Amino acid sequence: MNYLKAVFWDYPQYTDEENLVNTIKYAKKDVYNWILYRFLEYGRAIDTLKYFEVNRIKESLDELKLKPYTRKKWERLTKVYGN
Repeated sequence: MNYLKAVFWDYPQYTDEENLVNTIKYAKKDVYNWILYRFLEYGRAIDTLKYFEVNRIKESLDELKLKPYTRKKWERLTKVYGN
């Protein structure tokens, strides 16, 4: 099952893992933050942590306009699993 479809249901080019990895790797900050936002809001934690490091997520939380529940969830996850 391709769990990327839950995150990028409206952007099929990002449901291909190789394409997504390359996009994240070479993305400018605004595109990187948009992809991270989509994962945090719509993806499973296990999938998000596959593509993003915990400390990088923690650093980006203040820059992203997340829903209150999502922010609280990821603040807790980064506190528990961060360094």
